[in-house]
Amino acid sequence: MVDIKALIKSDAFKEFIRFCIVGVIATAIHYGIYLLLNLWINVNVAYTLGYAISFCCNLFLTAKFTFKKEITTKRTGGFILCHGVNYLLHMLFLNLFLWIGVAEQWAPIPVYCLVIPINFILVRTVFKRFN
Repeated sequence: MVDIKALIKSDAFKEFIRFCIVGVIATAIHYGIYLLLNLWINVNVAYTLGYAISFCCNLFLTAKFTFKKEITTKRTGGFILCHGVNYLLHMLFLNLFLWIGVAEQWAPIPVYCLVIPINFILVRTVFKRFN
């Protein structure tokens, strides 16, 4: 039987909640920039620029708020590597959803649902392993 009180008090659960908060902020920045830029430029370029801008905010918040760690060269390098994989998954799924007919303004939503959990595992590994 799962002890819910112990689970809620665990560091991993608290990190996950903080990760979700940071994820909502970064995703809102990304999606907002994407929607704005998509009015004038190519969907992939708009998505990439939104991703790049939200990445900077995400790095700072992930280090300081989610994992309560300093930003080091190793952590930044690991974060960049994780987000390189994350970006490729984003672009793959974005273009897949566009190809099957999902509207440009809605296509990022299922992408976020698929890719964000993978990103959590990758980023958590970086921040836990690189001290």
